[in-house]
Amino acid sequence: MMINLENKIDLKGLEYSELEDFLISMGEKRFRAQQIFKWLNSGVTSFDEMTDISKQLRERLAELSYISVLEIEEKYVSKFDGTTKYLFKLPDANCIESVVMRYHHGLTICISSQVGCRMGCRFCASTIGGLYRSLTAGEILDQVIFAEKDMGERISNIVLMGIGEPLDNYDNVIKFLHNVNHEKGKNIGYRHITLSTCGVVPGIYALAEEDLPITLTVSLHAPNDTIRNEIMPVSRRYNMDELMRACAAYHDRTKRRLSFEYSLIHGVNDSLKNADELAELVRPFRAHVNLIPVNSVEERNFRKGSKKDINIFWERLTKQGINATIRRELGSDIAASCGQLRKRAAGIADDENNQKNI
Repeated sequence: MMINLENKIDLKGLEYSELEDFLISMGEKRFRAQQIFKWLNSGVTSFDEMTDISKQLRERLAELSYISVLEIEEKYVSKFDGTTKYLFKLPDANCIESVVMRYHHGLTICISSQVGCRMGCRFCASTIGGLYRSLTAGEILDQVIFAEKDMGERISNIVLMGIGEPLDNYDNVIKFLHNVNHEKGKNIGYRHITLSTCGVVPGIYALAEEDLPITLTVSLHAPNDTIRNEIMPVSRRYNMDELMRACAAYHDRTKRRLSFEYSLIHGVNDSLKNADELAELVRPFRAHVNLIPVNSVEERNFRKGSKKDINIFWERLTKQGINATIRRELGSDIAASCGQLRKRAAGIADDENNQKNI
């Protein structure tokens, strides 16, 4: 379904107070915002479904604004663990991916913040082809809304670890966080939300000032600048020292525990020396390190080591007092890692030159 968005306001892209102001500018009472905000978060796809507001107001809303909608282009459910992967189509026909994972504490959704990514991490399928555009706050929220609607179950946890770099779409991501946490909307607590960044240093400082009790996860993936420069072009702009200073400032400002992600790439960053360097790097933060056996990407030559190699690396860290775990692989039978479905659907070819966008 294509929507003519020209000169119309994306209602889901407005924060609650902005929605109130918009309705007041139309001559409506403030309380209408509560009704409409609730409908928007329920997954309605047209104003006609808003049965407790007048037909006249619905018609005026349709003239001035629109309701963003995601369509399920493809859906896969793991036979092993119930992980569900969605390829969602946006109104402009671009596609993004979201993954819903089942844990004992409930459903967690991994959502995207951009269509593509300009960070250029060489082990990641999401960045192949570069960045097309950022998502609006409403499009980010829609992934939660329409996954819930399709599954018929409440999602209780959110991780911003899908396609795109959240801090490269800062304003829309902050609006999304405010909206998804709002008591009149999804009411998902900030402490149930994790944001992952590859190391956009100015964004880390800015996020610290927002004073949101979310969990910040830093995708480190290397213990030194030499390796990180090779696999993560963002490190050429913000080196390890700058990144660690930003992490320290974030921890000092928020008093929130940091987490670090580390994709283990065989022969690149998984030696015992690398484990020792990593332990030294993260020790001051008393942080959790999430070890991730790298996902194979057909355009890249990176491969994960054996289970023995991975366990040896983990043991080296834990014996030095580092709180580290090996991420459990979910949805292995449906290629649940990000970027693969969108790349295939869009026919995106590898482009080593997308690093120029960093």
